Amino acid sequence: MTDRAAVTEGPASTALERRFLLRERGTSLRTEVLAGTTTFLTMAYIVLVNPAILGQAGMPVAAVAAATCFAAAFASILMGMVANVPLALAPGMGLNAYFSFTVVQQMGIPWPVALGCVLISGVCFLILTLTGVRQLIVSVIPSHLFAAVAGGIGLFIGFIGLRNAGIVVASPATLVTLGPLTQPGAALALLGLLLIAMLSIWNVRGAMLIGIVVTTAVAWMTGQVTVKPEPYSLTMLTETAFRIDLPGVFGAGGRHGLGLFEILFVFLFVDLFDNIGTLVAVTKRAGLIDAAGRIPGLNRILLTDAVATMVGAVAGTSTVTSYVESAAGVQAGGRTGLTAIVTGLLFLLMMFVAPYAQLVPLAATAPALIVVGGLMLLPLAEVKWDDPLAAIPAFLTVAMIPLTFSIANGLAFGITAHAILKAARGQATRADWFLFLLAALFVARFVWMGAA
Repeated sequence: MTDRAAVTEGPASTALERRFLLRERGTSLRTEVLAGTTTFLTMAYIVLVNPAILGQAGMPVAAVAAATCFAAAFASILMGMVANVPLALAPGMGLNAYFSFTVVQQMGIPWPVALGCVLISGVCFLILTLTGVRQLIVSVIPSHLFAAVAGGIGLFIGFIGLRNAGIVVASPATLVTLGPLTQPGAALALLGLLLIAMLSIWNVRGAMLIGIVVTTAVAWMTGQVTVKPEPYSLTMLTETAFRIDLPGVFGAGGRHGLGLFEILFVFLFVDLFDNIGTLVAVTKRAGLIDAAGRIPGLNRILLTDAVATMVGAVAGTSTVTSYVESAAGVQAGGRTGLTAIVTGLLFLLMMFVAPYAQLVPLAATAPALIVVGGLMLLPLAEVKWDDPLAAIPAFLTVAMIPLTFSIANGLAFGITAHAILKAARGQATRADWFLFLLAALFVARFVWMGAA
């Protein structure tokens, strides 16, 4: 049997072995490159899906595509260099939907102002990490709500995909109903969904990306997409880069009352939830969690995420977060930061063709949203559904996120219900003061919304 830890000889490989602890973690340069490529293939769909979502907020699709690649490249390379973990990052699914559909379209906040909120949330994340407050926040959120938030966001993303495909449409009688599946958009989306599902059960790497590309090709061949090539250069990134409107952030907060707090809360806490859940899943599979159940270098990982979110906002995209697809690279043998660096370099190369993502129709990206949404339901298995203290807050969180089109509402209902039920059961202690503070703030928010 070939020893995976046996790296090739040479000064370069020796330096990499020492820098990234290849031999200590039982891996090799070749394995890390293959793992990084695998991770890239499993999450490259974000280059097509993120611009499609943010484009509906009025952002220039080509520029968002380039910004997506740049943010993913910067964040993943930084994670590999600073934290030495096989964790790749990119603009997060769920948060981009909240950015586009809730903040911009429902609340009427211009996208440059929304980018300012993303930047401020990154600064807040950085401060919370440096001061250790994040430990207090994490400690008061029960594990079943972490799982419920992930599941609720999954349903939210899946619903958006079904809506974009025309499979689910509005109905005056039942709010939503099944759309006409014979329409070109719905038929294309179902074709893409079937293809991605089949490739996934056959364990084909890059199944989502392949499904999007094939569905797009079918759309072109059937005349559903009009291809109009336009001159392109990387300078198109300037259409979103440095377009942040920070003065408008505080103006938006004044016009919308608690709106600014709500936006920052969701960006910050969902990013926190995503990171903790992804970190535990990926590092556990990679065998990097120590005997005490701690994640080595956790502060460096969270600091990297905070910096990545700020840089991503400046480039012109929604919150950057850790990707659970990193587990695919770990499954392929990735154990060090080299895996994340390889993924980042591939995203960097993708920048040269990324803007042509605007040629991909919504019907082609919708299947990826549906599949990703379904995969995000896995954490719900961790909820103790036979315990009302866990089941009721978890259900409210899962249900309210997609049904109200708001992650904030799901978080509010879940945390408030957990606090009330915990007090009713007589299990509340002085250590739960921050939990009840959050619940009180949410109740005040509901009262304010009702009076508005």
